[in-house]
Amino acid sequence: MMAEAQLFVSQDEFTCSMCLDTLTDPVSIPCGHSFCLKCLTNFWDQSEVCNCPQCRHIFTTRPELHRNTVLDVVVKKIKKPRFSPHLSEDYAAPGNMECDACTGMKFRAVKSCLTCMISYCQTHLQPHFEIAAWKDHKLVDPDRNLKDKVCAKHQKSLEIFCKTDETCICMMCVVTGHEGHEKVELETERKEKQKQLGSTLRKIRRRLMKRQRKLKETRRAVEQMKISVEREVEENEKIFTDLIHCIEDARKKLVERIREQGKRETEKAEGVVEQLEKEIEELKKRDAELKELSETKDHIHFLQTFSSSCVLPADEDSPSFTVTADFSSEDLRKELSNLKNNLEKISQWNIMTLTPLDFCPLTLDINTAHSELRLSEENKKVTREETETEYPDHPDRFDYCPQVLCREALTGTRCYWEVECSGDNMLIGVAYKGLSRKGEGDECSLGFNDKSWSLQCFYSQYFDYHNSQQTVICAPYSPRIGVYLDWPAGSLSFYSVSHTMTLLHRLNTSFTEALYPVFSLDPDCSVTICHLTPCEH
Repeated sequence: MMAEAQLFVSQDEFTCSMCLDTLTDPVSIPCGHSFCLKCLTNFWDQSEVCNCPQCRHIFTTRPELHRNTVLDVVVKKIKKPRFSPHLSEDYAAPGNMECDACTGMKFRAVKSCLTCMISYCQTHLQPHFEIAAWKDHKLVDPDRNLKDKVCAKHQKSLEIFCKTDETCICMMCVVTGHEGHEKVELETERKEKQKQLGSTLRKIRRRLMKRQRKLKETRRAVEQMKISVEREVEENEKIFTDLIHCIEDARKKLVERIREQGKRETEKAEGVVEQLEKEIEELKKRDAELKELSETKDHIHFLQTFSSSCVLPADEDSPSFTVTADFSSEDLRKELSNLKNNLEKISQWNIMTLTPLDFCPLTLDINTAHSELRLSEENKKVTREETETEYPDHPDRFDYCPQVLCREALTGTRCYWEVECSGDNMLIGVAYKGLSRKGEGDECSLGFNDKSWSLQCFYSQYFDYHNSQQTVICAPYSPRIGVYLDWPAGSLSFYSVSHTMTLLHRLNTSFTEALYPVFSLDPDCSVTICHLTPCEH
């Protein structure tokens, strides 16, 4: 193996200086240089002087050329691919570190020496195990960045870690620039840092799992949103198609009815016209006869004809007909106008799009809670109980109505929140701060005055209240209610929330001051303010 390795070390000596390739049919000349037989022969055949192409030594007579058999054997071994299969594994392949001590063909480095600052193959590494002075050298796995392992100031290997300066130092640094500093061996600091690394890795992995879970939830929400979009488009397309067909059918029937009525009226009028024209002809004929009789000179003829000509038939009422010139119906026009207005409203309909900025974290205000209301879960849940809680007196507290306000004042913005309801009867709504707190009148009750608006969840049914006006809402029941306040637009919407959001009721008004979320509960009922995340919507 060593002999073959040595052949590779001196490979350049077996290259023809004329063709710069490995010798083919090598020949040697008296000056000692060797060339390919063909290369040298062609060179001498074209030269006037017979000299060595390399050293320019001139020969008086052209030397006779003979193949150098020993050199030919060596060259043929060189030309063999990689000598032997087991040896080829020691040569540096692309991506491997090469031995810095090898010349010519490079072997793969197996160790790097931090003392020598050199990387060695297995062969050139051997002296580190055999020479006593080299046995204490610091050997590590092959490292391309040996310069980083050496002190830039003293050119010594880094062996100590200075905890004070948080840096690796050499033994010279220990005594020249880091006196009094806390220092430990590299292995000791590595163990400490390894623990910190493990802790950081665990945090990263937890964070990664959280992000991956959020990504999965977001993608699922996007897929659900796409399905919802397609479903909504399909359902609304069907409704509009049916509506268009209904409108077209109604238009055709209306036109047909108007035309039929016009035809009937025309036929009636035509009968009257025919009768009148007949009577007119008869009267014109009688008029002409009487005129002719009045002009006759024959007295006998006049007297004989007078009786029959001057006696007119009884003047009966001529056929009468009232022409209906205007077929318009005020009621019909009003209904069509209302339909047109509703269609215009639909074309201006805005789909509610929620962003995390719209989510409104609410907190119940304990200073407003009625004594039968108990707050829990960091003032996110209210429950009405039979036993009273001894709250301190406060001017904002409801003393009769079992109600509680939230602390947050909502004004000039868009806000969305959700609550989970439990029980048979509770009201969810908003009110101005001026909602009365003392007494049992309507001025204190949520939804029964002009200062508050509410949705009542009553035994799986919904009712909307404002200023004592009730609106019955027909919709599937869900214990989770969403409230969307668009204060600038004067819009308050209530939604039933399950796997989809269903609009229960929307009212439009003009808000004049800040609004506060309010809850009113019957016994054994509770309302919990939900924590919202973007993935839920």
